[in-house]
Amino acid sequence: MAKTITLEIVTPDKMVLKEEVDYVGAPGINGEFGVLPNHIPFLSALGIGSLYYKLNGKKYFVFVAGGFAEVSPAKVTVLAEVAERAEDIDLERARRAQDRAEQRAKQQQEKLDHAAVQAALARALHRMKCRQTAVSEGTCRM
Repeated sequence: MAKTITLEIVTPDKMVLKEEVDYVGAPGINGEFGVLPNHIPFLSALGIGSLYYKLNGKKYFVFVAGGFAEVSPAKVTVLAEVAERAEDIDLERARRAQDRAEQRAKQQQEKLDHAAVQAALARALHRMKCRQTAVSEGTCRM
């Protein structure tokens, strides 16, 4: 029985991560799911949040927003709209995005797309949470 599983995280722009890992936890659209080596195959839409993986007893974090995860017994392939390793997250940029989203939410315009505003706010908040969690776990290279 295999002891590790290959994790690949890809966005339309680049390969974010390719690593042999012990475990993967991901934010599915209907809740978080976990994957160990030799997992049964399945496909899941991804929500917004922190994907994490375990390697040699340590947790590492990647912010993901949208896309899909394909699981096979030997591999987890994440095709994400947005993915950033925790150490690559610019907290100032995320705070500015949060401020912009909150300001747009306060506007009382008829044409305001509330779903888009809420999605932007969720991305900013989860991006910051991913970075802060990685820092507190001690797995974020600064």
